[in-house]
Amino acid sequence: MTDITAVVRVEHPDIVLTKTVAHDRSSNVESVLEAGTDPTSGKFFYRVQSPDFTQFEDGLRNDHTIGEFERVIETRDEKAIYRFEYTDEAKIVSPIISAANGVILDMENDGTGWILTVWMPDRTNLAPVWDYAEQNDIAIELLRVNDYASLGDTDAGLTESQREALLVALETGYFDDPRNATLSEVAATLDISEPAASGLLRRGTKRLIVSSLMDDSEQPD
Repeated sequence: MTDITAVVRVEHPDIVLTKTVAHDRSSNVESVLEAGTDPTSGKFFYRVQSPDFTQFEDGLRNDHTIGEFERVIETRDEKAIYRFEYTDEAKIVSPIISAANGVILDMENDGTGWILTVWMPDRTNLAPVWDYAEQNDIAIELLRVNDYASLGDTDAGLTESQREALLVALETGYFDDPRNATLSEVAATLDISEPAASGLLRRGTKRLIVSSLMDDSEQPD
């Protein structure tokens, strides 16, 4: 069996945050996948870049997919970390991907659409995602798919520690949405500190994206 990395574009007005990014088209939004949230909290973190956070937040207040929100951190380069709570009206694709044994490696907006980079254990695992999209009138497009050997059998540029951390996180449910394991639980299983576990997961995820989606000439040193 060969696992895959697929790049998928989805679009629907009820997908979480779509109305907000339509209101502030200058914004760029991507999920903070490494955030160590409590899996039962119902709070989700995103990295937002916008020249006008007031305009972005006006969009949030009128977005039927967003309940409570908080600007947690703001930096000087027009970037901030936000914490959101979703409403029951929000369509969320990530639980469908998790149920299909997939992992979202990256997610960011493309206008009013969303580009998802997804790892799946097999091409056939994409079928439930397409079924869900069809049943919910979600426009979905496969932009790119790469086959490569199983995460457990190839280095993909990963160190042994990164590979072990990613596999533990996957098996314990850290990548599920909502999460079934916290960062502290992953760290405890690995017998390392939380910052060390976070670093391994962050660098390992980046390495997987680089090795599976970028040509050799594009890869950073």
